[in-house]
Amino acid sequence: MKHQQTPIITQERDGWELPGWQRQQADLITDPAELLSLLGLGAESLPESLAAAKDFPLRVPRGYVRLMEPGNPHDPLLRQVLSVPAELREEDGYSSDPLEEASHTPVPGLLHKYHGRALLVVTGACAVHCRYCFRRHFPYQSHLSGKRWDQALEWLASRRDIGEVILSGGDPLTLNNRRLQELLAALAEIPHLRRLRIHSRTPVVIPERMDEPLLALLSDSRWQTALVLHANHSREISDELVSRCQQWRREGITLLNQSVLLAGVNDSVDTLEALSDRLHVAGVMPYYLHQLDAVQGAAHFAVPDSVAMQLHRDLRSRLPGFLVPRLSREEPGEPAKTVLAG
Repeated sequence: MKHQQTPIITQERDGWELPGWQRQQADLITDPAELLSLLGLGAESLPESLAAAKDFPLRVPRGYVRLMEPGNPHDPLLRQVLSVPAELREEDGYSSDPLEEASHTPVPGLLHKYHGRALLVVTGACAVHCRYCFRRHFPYQSHLSGKRWDQALEWLASRRDIGEVILSGGDPLTLNNRRLQELLAALAEIPHLRRLRIHSRTPVVIPERMDEPLLALLSDSRWQTALVLHANHSREISDELVSRCQQWRREGITLLNQSVLLAGVNDSVDTLEALSDRLHVAGVMPYYLHQLDAVQGAAHFAVPDSVAMQLHRDLRSRLPGFLVPRLSREEPGEPAKTVLAG
């Protein structure tokens, strides 16, 4: 899929100003030269960065960049979004579809891998392009063309064994509240669906996305709702995000976090401990710590299993069990995630 820069939009057609989170999402940094300049970094690596970003462009909110350390080319937040030459290397064992999702697509826009639950691909858009993303090569156009969700909704209605629907993408919270409300209303017509799970990194990079209208939409519904955030480092959890998560917890929304273990980002016990501590302050339960999915272009982020297992043992020695995420890997064809350490 070819990604295009989102145009800057400041007003709805009826004249009302767009919410702040949408203005931030419309004014993303997409030029590596601008990102390096904002951080006071030299342009020595710019040609390689531009080449690596050709098929999966840079896309990062300005507020997230303000969480990065100026002058540090190895900043763990910067490392997650800035393209590097290593992405261009072909690595054995890495592919464009590491989880073989194409074989688990009964109808366009829907993935069914695990018993009792199904995942709805609601958009191909993201507020940030993470360089390790396992769907960086995903064929969104074939999943989102035509009437978008109609076939998926019909499939869900026909499967009474499905009790949970997971909204994913892309990132479902890049959709505005009106579109989300339309989708949830359609899903609510399917009586055997009981649980709603939303996986999103948008609140981490744009905390303002967790606004009052979205909270009202998700808390004033028949769903047992869980929001699964995706933070990999404690510095990603800003004071603004903490405040909004605490409010959502008070309103009864289950908040979980899943991380990916990434070399040069969070592959130390001190970093993982700080992340769990910060999540606890926000009222978010550490859920999974994933081993990297073997997607082509991300091999430089891989952490060996032996190192990951030792990190998890060290983390268990420092934290109470409820703050230790399960170390896991997703393997094609397995009936559930493979838990390497619980």
